[in-house]
Amino acid sequence: MLKLNRITVHYGTAEAIRDVSLTLDEGSVVSVIGANGAGKSTILRAISGLVRISSGTIEFAGHPITSTPVSKIVSLGIAHVPEGRRLFPYMSVMANIKLGAFLRKDDTTPDLERVFTLFPRLKERRNQRAGSLSGGEQQMLAIGRALMAKPKLLMMDEPSLGLAPVVIDAVAEAILDINKSGITVLLVEQNAGLVTRVSQKCYVIEVGSVVLEGQVAELMANDSVRRAFLG
Repeated sequence: MLKLNRITVHYGTAEAIRDVSLTLDEGSVVSVIGANGAGKSTILRAISGLVRISSGTIEFAGHPITSTPVSKIVSLGIAHVPEGRRLFPYMSVMANIKLGAFLRKDDTTPDLERVFTLFPRLKERRNQRAGSLSGGEQQMLAIGRALMAKPKLLMMDEPSLGLAPVVIDAVAEAILDINKSGITVLLVEQNAGLVTRVSQKCYVIEVGSVVLEGQVAELMANDSVRRAFLG
């Protein structure tokens, strides 16, 4: 479904990622793990078209999207849940959710019901301001907003960041439910427990480059990976 071939991204003269290659099969959950500043978020931003690629190519469903505008990438079926959620805090929960469907011309009612089924708390709080929600509820809202775009690929950047363990469990269950519905998931995370629970395949990135890749169970059995991410 998705193929990155040796992409490099610069921020000014600084190299953020270098010669990064990865692939996602349709229907899979793939994770990218690494320390803060390793370049994980830049990979997602490059796929979304939010940063310009210095070299390399990106293909989605067999078609090149390397220089495609952001709006077109969304319409092709790629949704991005950014780190920090990036909600509109003074707008209602419902208004934030509906923003996810801004490019759609078809009936979005079934997808709205699906979001409310996945996250009943959002339905209960649909008239509240987004900024009044708890951290976990805001993460649910960010995911729900992305699902309203009816994505084929859902990319999530640090969805467990700042959340209590019980809320992380709920996020993990949501990711598994989303994947079971047929949506491919690309997850950027530092929480190895979440990665192990939801992913089949994993890439380890250090200082902008992929240093390891493989099945999650194999990587988590690697002593260096365990020391870095499991303690």
